[in-house]
Amino acid sequence: MENVLFVGAGSMAEAIMAGILEKGAVNPSSVFVMNKSDEGRLGMLKEKYGVVPVKKEHPEVGLAELVVFATKPKDVRQAMSDVAAYLHPEAAVLSVMAGIPIRTFEEGLGSRPVARSMPNTSATIGLAATGVAMNNAVCDRVRGDILSLLGSVGIVKEVAEDDLHLVTALSGSGPAYVYYFTEALEEAAKTAGFDGRDARELIIQTLEGAAAMMRQTGLEPADLREHVTSPGGTTAAGLRALDEAGFHRAVASCIRAAENRSRELADGK
Repeated sequence: MENVLFVGAGSMAEAIMAGILEKGAVNPSSVFVMNKSDEGRLGMLKEKYGVVPVKKEHPEVGLAELVVFATKPKDVRQAMSDVAAYLHPEAAVLSVMAGIPIRTFEEGLGSRPVARSMPNTSATIGLAATGVAMNNAVCDRVRGDILSLLGSVGIVKEVAEDDLHLVTALSGSGPAYVYYFTEALEEAAKTAGFDGRDARELIIQTLEGAAAMMRQTGLEPADLREHVTSPGGTTAAGLRALDEAGFHRAVASCIRAAENRSRELADGK
């Protein structure tokens, strides 16, 4: 992968840009970036990473082997229209936007390799959990390039396109659920009169430790939960309260609602 064009220059584009440059997957002078209007943003990226700001008519656009679409979903059709005439006919496309199906890029940019992915915002610190689906035009070499690029900002799992709706609900939106749970824990601690800053440090460390335990031990979450839960103890009382409040039902409703909304967005609703 020698030349990569980013169409859109927001935080997700920057996260991926930073990841591939840090791993040396591509030279900064071969990373081209364009956006709709923010010249200051392009200047900052050039100064920070050494990448090359371009406009649609610049020859570098036609050199791109991979085009990463990272605009706002509402702007994608205009973005495709802007660059369609300038792209190399064999350039592959990678979308990092929610709700835009592969067929939209096939219709807007013609027959070419297209991949649709759903990274989450933890890409900005190299800890994304990403799902990606690819059309039949993606060859083994391009598949490897795309998986390598997405893998530069975290883990990546290749899935069927229809499964991306569930991936969006689980890991795409997932950080927000964790933050929301953290807010609830903090609120409970402060209501009980505990210092908010101390509570946050304890909560963050608890989340990090629990995640590390799952990854490093390989044990089932249920087994790890049982190791913490003594019969008649404090953990058992807390878990019983969650069950009585319908915790599992609430989480299931949350995932269904997010998945359904992803499907609606894909249908243009």
